[in-house]
Amino acid sequence: MSPIIEVRAERAYTVNVDCIWRNELAKLLSSRSRVGIVVPSSLRSMVRDISAGQAELSVIVVPDGEESKSSACLMMIWNELGKQGFTRSDVVVAIGGGTTTDIAGFAAATWLRGIDWIAIPTTMAGMVDAAIGGKTGMNSSVGKNLIGAFHSPHQVLIDLSWLDSLSDRDFAAGLAEVIKTGFISDPEILNLVSDLDLAGIRGNRSLTVELISRSIGVKAAVVGADFKESFAREILNYGHTVGHAIELHSGYSLRHGEAVSIGMVYAAELANIKGILDAQVVTQHRKILTKIGLPVSYETKAWPQILQSIALDKKARGKEVRFVGITAVGTTVRMEKLSEPDLTSAYERISS
Repeated sequence: MSPIIEVRAERAYTVNVDCIWRNELAKLLSSRSRVGIVVPSSLRSMVRDISAGQAELSVIVVPDGEESKSSACLMMIWNELGKQGFTRSDVVVAIGGGTTTDIAGFAAATWLRGIDWIAIPTTMAGMVDAAIGGKTGMNSSVGKNLIGAFHSPHQVLIDLSWLDSLSDRDFAAGLAEVIKTGFISDPEILNLVSDLDLAGIRGNRSLTVELISRSIGVKAAVVGADFKESFAREILNYGHTVGHAIELHSGYSLRHGEAVSIGMVYAAELANIKGILDAQVVTQHRKILTKIGLPVSYETKAWPQILQSIALDKKARGKEVRFVGITAVGTTVRMEKLSEPDLTSAYERISS
């Protein structure tokens, strides 16, 4: 039986892990009048035969990657919903990676102040992170995900067959989010992957299902306790403060998970400098992430721009930069009152 994980946020919904997405989607659309399928151009051919019962079906094609998370793309989706006469009883279906579910969810959150949406993530990162938890949004010229809304999906359908065509690079990038949940909450995730390389993980289907389910379970528990991000939910941003800044600096040439991988090592080094995390756990970060092919360093000369970007991080308050850190595997802490010399010293440890 496929794992079913319940998320209790501003409303309850389920994440159906290891399902056949077409079959489950057909059941969900049978009572709808209008359905808007938001899909990236690379997956357009995959939505030709969707069964929507008697519903009017509109396919809205968006760009691949971060280009879709723009005001122009959002306006295009809104205009299409308007042309088709979408009402509050209609539904948006996002089929794609995290960028697609982010922008489609945001369009659903803001159309008529909120209509239902269904997430069908097609990447590892989307399955364990972007499609879960109700964060929707888009990028601006000064930072990633600075514009958005909290709006939970009606349901999330995870079909592992999407992963068959995923590149090793994208699979590994998605695993960064899985490993993050291991460090902040579920040590068994780290135990499961510690002796394996990417091929060893990817070639074991039952392990892949378990890792996805455990990671979603962590996120579901956190989101259920804190939907709108006080510190309880902030822990999900472990590695993201510097990670988002690096992602922006790279012009999004780095995958989100690759940048988060570097950001986790940075956060661990910073905690070690502050005397709250043992060096052995920092080494554990480097070992696990490197073994599956993820980067753990970034270019030295980028630091001035990275420092400027982290000041705009969503966890910042006023002029004070704050980080999610850990004091041990599974024990999180908010790191505050950080000096620029400490921030710089941590970056020197990850720079190349």
